[in-house]
Amino acid sequence: MPAVVIIGAQWGDEGKGKATDLLGSRIDYVVKFNGGNNAGHTVVIGDQKYALHLLPSGILSPGVTPVIGNGVVIDIEVLFDELDALIARGVDVSKLKVSANAHVITHYHRTLDKVTERFLGKRQIGTTGRGIGPTYADKINRVGIRVQDIFDEGILRQKVEAALDQKNHLLVKIYNRRAIEADEIVESLLSYAERLKPMVADTALEIHQALEADKTVLFEAGQATMLDVDHGTYPFVTSSSATAGGASTGSGIGPGRIQRVIGIVKAYTTRVGAGPFPTELFDASGEFLRANGFEFGTTTGRPRRCGWYDAPIARYSARINGVTDFVLTKLDVLTGLETIPVCVAYDVDGVRHDEVPVSQSDFHHAVPIYEEFPGWTEDITGAREFGDLPAAAQDYVLAVEAMSGARISAIGVGPGREAVVVRHDLLA
Repeated sequence: MPAVVIIGAQWGDEGKGKATDLLGSRIDYVVKFNGGNNAGHTVVIGDQKYALHLLPSGILSPGVTPVIGNGVVIDIEVLFDELDALIARGVDVSKLKVSANAHVITHYHRTLDKVTERFLGKRQIGTTGRGIGPTYADKINRVGIRVQDIFDEGILRQKVEAALDQKNHLLVKIYNRRAIEADEIVESLLSYAERLKPMVADTALEIHQALEADKTVLFEAGQATMLDVDHGTYPFVTSSSATAGGASTGSGIGPGRIQRVIGIVKAYTTRVGAGPFPTELFDASGEFLRANGFEFGTTTGRPRRCGWYDAPIARYSARINGVTDFVLTKLDVLTGLETIPVCVAYDVDGVRHDEVPVSQSDFHHAVPIYEEFPGWTEDITGAREFGDLPAAAQDYVLAVEAMSGARISAIGVGPGREAVVVRHDLLA
């Protein structure tokens, strides 16, 4: 089978776990290829809710091999805490594979993340403070610590000391913080080695062998397209490649393997943290979406900024990622609205833009141009066929589909994993 990539097509929190659940028993491997514990998936199975941050959502599916790829940055303490929480609830986590080439988040990365963000003052980006950005910066600067380094104390100590030579100058002389001792970091990382070692593998080779054996491999992006370090609303972005192209670099497979790209979009739009958001609502409608959609961050608990569906963003994501199918989530949240606006274009200083402006300044000043659609009041959480939806809900989906650049193959109509209307096979 070809590789399948799932990406967020907005600013994250779109419900990527829903698509993973939808593919269910047809998946053999689920690979997380970017990000760290700065984002999360909420997966609902029956009456059980699971909040995952670092682990691929496929870890909850029996028979699936979950993989943390080389493009991920790993806080090992968080990894073990998350695994222990699942074990306590009876989840089998024994199949987890971790790339030997993934980079490790240390105490000094978390410290630098927090003090740097505070230092920015009004120019803060909205980082989670979990050390993600500084770890990726070390990776690019070639002073990072990789998982494999933990199993060679000599190399580990050399790398930690080299990294702290610079970082302690920053902490002490710029940020007025205490210096961090290399022994403190080395001893902490070495304490994880025994438990971690059985999980560590050449994951790129294992994924390649799985594809050669006609296994179905799902690549799961953290964050989303509009938070991608290259293609998102820079600098208000994450530090990794959250687009379909990142699946290749973040896992070690060739791009020719990827034949399906599934983009996840909410029936409206949300984002967390600072940065432009043309359709953001500051009125009762925004509160309606936040309350009905329970829009609070899985990882941080922060209230999400809420706004109407943005069709130019969906088209942009479809183009950047080569989206073959969209999964539209949380359609049920819109139930009860008399009318539902959809952003179809932007006005920037009197000029209409049908696509996302390339200029950050223009995007900051973009005013949404809306088209309104009739709402519905009927409960749709029991719908399983497209024809089960009220006519107004069907019209809304079809209108959004026509604007978004790819077919809408599935529609989330409730929080449970079974609350989905399937229109097209996501693997066909």
